[in-house]
Amino acid sequence: MLNKDFHSVLQKEFFQVLISCVDSLEIESYLVGGFVRDHLLGRGKAKDIDIVAVGSGIELAKAVQKVLKGAQAVQVFKSYGTAMVKWRDIILEFVGARKESYSQVSRNPLVTKGTLEDDQKRRDFTINALAVSLNSNDRGTLIDPFNGLEDLENGIIRTPLEPGMTYSDDPLRMLRAIRFANQLNFEIENQSLTAIQENARRIEIVSKERVIEELHKIIMTQKPSIGFILLKQNSLLECILPELIQLKGIEEIEGKRHKDNFYHTLEVVDNICEHTDHLWLRWAALLHDIGKAPTKKFNQKIGWSFHGHEFVGAKMVYKLFKRLKMPLNEKMKYVQKLVLMSSRPIVISEDIVTDAAVRRLVFDAGAILDDLITLCEADITTKNPTRFKRYHNNFKVVRQKIEEVEERDRIRNFQPPVSGEMIMDHFNLRPCKEIGLIKEAIKEAILEGEIPNEYNAAFDLMKKKGSEIGLESHGK
Repeated sequence: MLNKDFHSVLQKEFFQVLISCVDSLEIESYLVGGFVRDHLLGRGKAKDIDIVAVGSGIELAKAVQKVLKGAQAVQVFKSYGTAMVKWRDIILEFVGARKESYSQVSRNPLVTKGTLEDDQKRRDFTINALAVSLNSNDRGTLIDPFNGLEDLENGIIRTPLEPGMTYSDDPLRMLRAIRFANQLNFEIENQSLTAIQENARRIEIVSKERVIEELHKIIMTQKPSIGFILLKQNSLLECILPELIQLKGIEEIEGKRHKDNFYHTLEVVDNICEHTDHLWLRWAALLHDIGKAPTKKFNQKIGWSFHGHEFVGAKMVYKLFKRLKMPLNEKMKYVQKLVLMSSRPIVISEDIVTDAAVRRLVFDAGAILDDLITLCEADITTKNPTRFKRYHNNFKVVRQKIEEVEERDRIRNFQPPVSGEMIMDHFNLRPCKEIGLIKEAIKEAILEGEIPNEYNAAFDLMKKKGSEIGLESHGK
């Protein structure tokens, strides 16, 4: 049941300020876009509110900012004829009504002033072309020229104009169609699907930043596999993430076959989404097996193997992030490290779990340890209930061992009990390779459980190792 009552919502403080400015300036204005759609669906509290002014949206924004107590300074984007006002946790975006025309070689449209009708025609989908009047003569009235209400009720993604033109003009709308279908659990109507398939390659003219923004939103849905399957079915995924497409398919030789790593990957992503809203952990789940395509080999004795796929995958993460203009900072390194280590806990869970193995895992993983275990548990996609239970029970053992080792040995984010400065002072040394040798010996002894992670034991081993390599003590 759609919530069609806009009169009550317009009683809110910032709407009253907005309405008073609309009246005083006599600028024909409307609420449009996501706020209207989500209010009708009863979907959360909108933080981004779009206002279309048939006239100067910038002038209206400035007037609202002056009256709205606590509002931040107006941000004006003259080239787009838009302005933004932040008030508390709400962002008000103002734009003058406009019409757009496009060329075949550019995403940048030719923009001219227009009417509300012109502005609604340029909207991506009927469900986003709904407008609510802020004007005194028909305030609160819903304006729906393209039957967006009907599409909302029926769960349909449809373009206001001919879909081929809509997607060709702005190819990002193809990703938006899939994202909305994923977010809202809607279906894309058949003409749109055909047009998306025909225009898929035009996604290449869209900036990588805009493409990634939509991919982020798909990944952050409750069940991203829906979006990624739609991307694949409509020829978009191969243009954006060919590394995933290469995982698709099952090969069989001499009766030996491997699983479809593409659909396995999507299962892992859906699994991890049940436990985390961490964007980059979800990305790690999506990319954890990308190294399997280039490392796939068949051996008559053992069947299919993917040796070293974690190392290859980690290198591919960097190239993929760079190509898509994603951050190459700690976020990329975080994903890279998770991909690199994605098999480590699995190996431990399948063997007799020794303290030494757990200590090394904790040491190597450091701050990402908890996320790594979460990823590995999400990686369990077997349909055999006995195996599923056994694998999860194994990870319970690993988690328990980690807690025990952590409590006793304090290995996570390890800092050696004896510093390089202490070694230099004790043996009267300048910086040299011997210091590194001693520090490494202490670290290895702690990880192997030969000595506890404490100062006295580490200091004694320092003196012993120093003596073994011919160093003379100058301290106590």
